[in-house]
Amino acid sequence: MLNALRRNSDRTRLVRSLYTMLTTQSRRPEFFCDFGVADTIDGRFDLVALHAWLIFRRLHSAGLADVAHALSDAIFVGFDEGLRDLGAGDMGMGRKIKQLGEAFNGRIQAYEAAASETALAAAILRNVYRGNTDRQSDALSVARYASAAEIRLLACDPSSGALDFGPPPKRQA
Repeated sequence: MLNALRRNSDRTRLVRSLYTMLTTQSRRPEFFCDFGVADTIDGRFDLVALHAWLIFRRLHSAGLADVAHALSDAIFVGFDEGLRDLGAGDMGMGRKIKQLGEAFNGRIQAYEAAASETALAAAILRNVYRGNTDRQSDALSVARYASAAEIRLLACDPSSGALDFGPPPKRQA
């Protein structure tokens, strides 16, 4: 019994650590200042989805699907808390969370389906930049960052709770 509680406690700490890393990386000012991601609820949501996709891929490749599921739950608790902080009440909260879930899963699927950096840039342009073709070079820079981050994450042991996304994106010439 105590071992089961300890395992649950260890997983809770791991998920908390991964969630903190996810939100910290998603809020890096470079995304907003240098790459024109809207510093809005939508822009922040999209960066969380992008970074969650990267972490989910790493967790699944490490055989930690249960941790990925728990992290997904933590992300949605964060969304719920964020909506409540903005004044959303209990009425309609289920509908709002369902809409967020559908949008989140759609983004994860779009990034997962991207078979190349160019396809990932197109998915980022559609989602993060809402299809604004003036942001194509920014979308490509963010896609290159995500590709490099994916490689760096492969060198990390996700069960340690410490992930290295690498340096923030750099503007492409």
